[in-house]
Amino acid sequence: MLLIGAVFLFLLILGAPVAFAIGLSGFVFFMTSDVMPMSIGVQKVASVSQSFPLLAVPFFVFAGHLMNESGITDRLFKFANITVSWMAGGLAQVSIILSTLMGGVSGSAVADAAMEARILGPQMIGNGYSKGYSAAVIALSSLITATIPPSIGLILYGYVGQVSIGKLFLAGIVPGLLMMLFLMVTAWLVARRRNYVAADAQKPSVSAVGYAAWDAKWALAFPVLLIVSIRGGLFTPSEVGAFAVVYAFIVGFFAHRELTLAKAMHAIENSVADIGMIMLIILMSGMIGFAIIFLQVPQTIAGALLSGITQPQAIVAIILAMLFVAGLFVESTVLVLLLTPIFVPVIKSVGFDPVHFGILMMTLVTLGSMTPPVGVAMYTVCSLLDCKIEDYVRESLPFVGAIILLVMVLLFFPGVVLFLPHLAFG
Repeated sequence: MLLIGAVFLFLLILGAPVAFAIGLSGFVFFMTSDVMPMSIGVQKVASVSQSFPLLAVPFFVFAGHLMNESGITDRLFKFANITVSWMAGGLAQVSIILSTLMGGVSGSAVADAAMEARILGPQMIGNGYSKGYSAAVIALSSLITATIPPSIGLILYGYVGQVSIGKLFLAGIVPGLLMMLFLMVTAWLVARRRNYVAADAQKPSVSAVGYAAWDAKWALAFPVLLIVSIRGGLFTPSEVGAFAVVYAFIVGFFAHRELTLAKAMHAIENSVADIGMIMLIILMSGMIGFAIIFLQVPQTIAGALLSGITQPQAIVAIILAMLFVAGLFVESTVLVLLLTPIFVPVIKSVGFDPVHFGILMMTLVTLGSMTPPVGVAMYTVCSLLDCKIEDYVRESLPFVGAIILLVMVLLFFPGVVLFLPHLAFG
């Protein structure tokens, strides 16, 4: 296993694409094994693709791009702007609210951060917000998409860890809303200290909020329909992904009348690129996943962790610290595919709920996209706003602290995460 890890890290340092780094690392195991022929490795790559639950990933990616082309993003922005722009740090609050609403549309933190950097970034800087503060708020608020359904990461975690995706979707709602509140309070405190307050800001009227909500009704209704259809047994998580695509087409063509054939083709082109990248990583991970199980890595790690610690929360806290460090260097999708089969058996052995763990894991590994040294969302936002990395890092510390505090709350109060799954599924 050390050889596999060394090859993987070496290829990443050389700048090899992540999918190829994973694939070649997996092949190393079969090339050096005396009991496993190479043909088994090829079979594992093929067998990963034969998964019905995995269909949810391309469907939701395609649905997200279609919704972005159908005017949903603009309506969500208007709704968020009317409801919270009057507060201290108003545009920062708009960014956080918009990320929460977009979590039910895009399912991707990097896509959400890039979109908001283009829409909100110039406005924030033009209104006197520092570049570092603007970039930090936009990047860190996109973390909410890690738990708000339909999170692509939760789908992958449920698939690899054999955990109910429906329960994961329900479990992510309350933590996502709490993350929104924690980030809004942090943004408000910083904005008050720096006087990021619009001089003519006024609270919106009830009628203005109602009109904006009605204008964005199809976007706001989608997460509700998603959860209700899964819980009601109407769709499986994979089937609801197909429903999301149909829903996006209907809203775009008939409700908003903004989705054209040209825009639909643009959504298809972007989806093919994203789906190809994600699925190639998933396929290549099949070999390493098999190697992890064959080499009994979960049992070894469980034995090491359980030898001196008996408290489940303490064991999970150690694992979460390891995930946070790993997230600083490796992309979240890769970590979910490689580490889920290692850690899920460990947390199950100490009686920790895998649904609870999935929400905590996705929050921390996705946080790596917003932190140095290889944070994709961080570099995306900073490049779009022409912000120095050191300014971003300094301004992001209060928000990172708020997220770590929230993770601790969720760890020691499992009912906050599991309330909705227990209520719906028993």
